[in-house]
Amino acid sequence: MRLFYTLLLLSGLFLPVTGRGQADSASFEKMKPKDEKYGRQLRFNFDISRPVINLTQDTKKSYEAGVDFYVRKEVYAVAEGGFGSAIYEYPDLSYRSNSSFFRVGIDKSLIKRLAGNDWDAAFIGARYCMAFINRQEASYTIVDSLWGNTSGIIPAHSFTAHWAEVTGGVRVELLPHLMAGWNVRARFLLSDKAFRELSPVFIAGYGKGDQTTQFDFNFYICYALRWGGEAR
Repeated sequence: MRLFYTLLLLSGLFLPVTGRGQADSASFEKMKPKDEKYGRQLRFNFDISRPVINLTQDTKKSYEAGVDFYVRKEVYAVAEGGFGSAIYEYPDLSYRSNSSFFRVGIDKSLIKRLAGNDWDAAFIGARYCMAFINRQEASYTIVDSLWGNTSGIIPAHSFTAHWAEVTGGVRVELLPHLMAGWNVRARFLLSDKAFRELSPVFIAGYGKGDQTTQFDFNFYICYALRWGGEAR
C-alpha cells in the first residue's frame, strides 16, 4: 500500500512536468518561422517570347534571362539580364547598335500558399535597370530643295541608360521543378541626356530610346532548385 501511495505521489509530480513539456513543444512549433517549412528556392528563368519575336523582325534582336531567390515572407530577390542589336536603315539616316543590360529588384507574391511545397505565385515587383549601348557611326542626309542636300557622319558613341520598372505577373508549376509564367512591365527612363544627339532606335531590355515610357511583356520557362523544409 505504501508503494501505491508513493507511485501516486510521483505521478502527481511528473505529470505536470510532462504536460508542460508538451505545451512548450507545441509553443515552440508555433514560434518556428513559417519560412522553415518552405525551405529555399533558386529559380532560373528564360524568356521564350524573345526568340519568337526575333523571327518576326529583321531589324531588332534580343534575348533575356534571369534568376530569382526566395528570401522570406513571400519576397524574392531578382537579377535579370540580356543583350540585343538593332539596324536602322533609311535614306536619310542609317546606323547599327548593340546593347546589353541588367535589372535588379524584388518580387512579392500576393497569394497565400496552399502548402509548404506550393511555389505558384501571382506577384508584383520593382526593378532598377541599366543598359550599356554601343552605337556605330551614323550616316545622314538632309534633303533641302533650296540649298541642296547635305550628307555627313555622326561619330560612333558608347553610353549608358538608366530606368526604373514596375512589374506584375504569374508563375505556375507545370511539373516538379519546371515552371512557366509571364510578366507585364512598365518602364520609366530616368535620364535621356545621352540621347539628345541621336536616340537609339532600340535598347535591349528597354525598347525605343526616344520614348521616356515603355510597356512590355515576357513569357518565361523556369527551372527551380529547392532545398530544406518541405521543398520538392
